[in-house]
Amino acid sequence: MQKSLNYLLAFFILSVISIEVPAQKTITARFMETDEVLTNPGIGFMTFQRFNGDDLNEGLRWTEGKPIVYQAFDGNLENKDHPMTSLAYFRIYWRYLEPEQGKYDWSLIDVALRTANKRGQTLLLRVAPYGGGVEDVPSWYRSMVGGPDLWPGQPKWRVDANDPRYAEYFGKFIIALGQRYDGHPDLESVDLAIVGFWGEGAGSTMLRTEIMESLVNAYTDNFKKTPLIMLLTDEKTNKYGLSRANVGWRVDCLGDMGGFGNPEWSHMMDYYPQGIINFGMKDAWKTAPVSLEVCWVMQKWHDEGWDVDYIIDESLKWHISSFNAKSSAVPKEWWPSVNRWLNRMGYRFVLRSFSYPEFVSSNGKLSFKSWWENKGVAPIYKKFLLAIRLTNEKRTEVLITDADITGWLPGDNLYDDAVFVPSGMPEGIYQLQIGIVDLQSRNPKVNLAIEGKDNEGWYQVGKLEIK
Repeated sequence: MQKSLNYLLAFFILSVISIEVPAQKTITARFMETDEVLTNPGIGFMTFQRFNGDDLNEGLRWTEGKPIVYQAFDGNLENKDHPMTSLAYFRIYWRYLEPEQGKYDWSLIDVALRTANKRGQTLLLRVAPYGGGVEDVPSWYRSMVGGPDLWPGQPKWRVDANDPRYAEYFGKFIIALGQRYDGHPDLESVDLAIVGFWGEGAGSTMLRTEIMESLVNAYTDNFKKTPLIMLLTDEKTNKYGLSRANVGWRVDCLGDMGGFGNPEWSHMMDYYPQGIINFGMKDAWKTAPVSLEVCWVMQKWHDEGWDVDYIIDESLKWHISSFNAKSSAVPKEWWPSVNRWLNRMGYRFVLRSFSYPEFVSSNGKLSFKSWWENKGVAPIYKKFLLAIRLTNEKRTEVLITDADITGWLPGDNLYDDAVFVPSGMPEGIYQLQIGIVDLQSRNPKVNLAIEGKDNEGWYQVGKLEIK
């Protein structure tokens, strides 16, 4: 009799438990992809010696390496005949930043960084040792080394770069540059420029090994947080740079299909495809950005009758993240091709599905599964945070996940995790939203290629009950 009562009691307890804890359902949200051109951090076109809202260069001309001539700003950030962008590029010669030996004029960079920030941009920077025309090394260095202002035997050297003083003094400047600016939140990347007109690397193969390594080390030892981008120059220099750090690469003549007087040779056919492989840069894009610059301006491509879609497709094959059109106009009939380019350049995140439970308790674990597709050709390189926001009229909480989105290469990516709901969250129905946010502000920073964004930049996933 007692045994029967025990069975009945156990059955009653189990029945009560099953009544009090209803079965949990899983909600799976799916999302509508958009083909909208997105302006996102670190990718796309960039302004050159200008910023969002400035007038473009006219015709086939552009500016080089001198202090920026700032235009009056009327508050309109749009760029006529040029894409909106999150990037600005500043190229400046050494002589302007170190006018006296050991005395630096950082104001030129500081003002550019502040202006970029105000225009919704971050700054890419190159300090070139000298340029073409009359843009020499600093006068104090010229007085020190003397000699001709065009070095015999190397048409794009202004001084003997194998003179140990070149590595010593230009290297000291690079070290000071890194010590001041590495990790600056408005500095997107720095070009690892060591020699040649405009810092483009001409004659790098002529550098003695110890000179080359000293200059590369000045960058890699002092820029540990801000990404470095190397010019595609030669096997010895590029492979040494890669051995020192995760460096990206760039070229300054994208689009040349035979414009240098020899129709049998071009950068696009006879130098870049081979150099990317032979110099060891083929897989550098997986850890650092590829940033390419127009040869002349895009109107030149148009005037020469070059195939813009071929040029675009080659750059995508090379995993381009950003493009410098030298603040010159996009030919009108090429806008469909350019928009196609922008929708593949760099990263482009599509959230395909997000699964989560229909309810969770305060201080409980909110588990989820998510499927993402990166429809771009590169990862995101800057650290941002994947976040979930729970919000209703009583409370709003932003919950940060452990996702490392820099590892989301092109193609499908799965991310399954859990976050804890803070204790004390009031019971009720919450809107569950998702976003990729800034480290400091915790505000959305990266636009997703899906519909459903609210006016704060969060994307609606569904409803969650906290019990």
